Amino acid sequence: MRVLIVEDEPALAGAVRDGLRLAAIAADTAGDGHVALEMLDINAYDVAVLDRDIPGPSGDAIAQAIVASGSGLPILMLTAADRLDDKASGFELGADDYLTKPFEMRELILRIRALARRAPRSTPPVHELAGIRLDPFRREVYRDGRYVALTRKQFAVLQVLVEAGGGVISAEELLERAWDENADPFTNAVRITVSSLRKRLGEPWVILTVPGVGYRIGTEGIDAEGISGESDETADETTDATTPGRTGNA
Repeated sequence: MRVLIVEDEPALAGAVRDGLRLAAIAADTAGDGHVALEMLDINAYDVAVLDRDIPGPSGDAIAQAIVASGSGLPILMLTAADRLDDKASGFELGADDYLTKPFEMRELILRIRALARRAPRSTPPVHELAGIRLDPFRREVYRDGRYVALTRKQFAVLQVLVEAGGGVISAEELLERAWDENADPFTNAVRITVSSLRKRLGEPWVILTVPGVGYRIGTEGIDAEGISGESDETADETTDATTPGRTGNA
């Protein structure tokens, strides 16, 4: 899941971003309305968290732009205004939920996940493919009925691959969707995470490498198309979930 946080207070924006990342939610931040609109035009998000009172186009104007785009992107208004009239006007502009400051990070995370579940989807909330059962809401993964404990980053990568339904996902796309805009495009974090994820899921390998193209979920091991289940490199389990540019678990 990837979320856009539109908030002009750097300390609050950073705290929300870090809190979401700890919950395995990739988060980008925008400090004003102009940057927010540019990021919405470039990137695909699952939820937009908007402060109404920001420089440039207001949070209200951004909400109107999202609604007018027809994208169906869920909107959570985040503001200090707690009057009923303020909330009513926010909902009239297209907001799907409303949270007043100050707030608990856990509540924000629960609301974001609830909005993401309600958003129009072409795939069911629980995904099953090649013996893997992945539940995004409960953050649980099973392989052939066996529970598999994953780090936050491993889960995010597996979710992207499983939701692709067996299609090939490039390393660049994995970096974009499982990390965030601060990810170093030259990092080897994707290969390291995929390699350690294979080990967690166990043999036979279910994450296959398409040489020179990317990765996909499958059970054939090696087939006529040259798709291989070989590990890309030897991974250190202590670094598999490192976010590019940061240390420790992502």
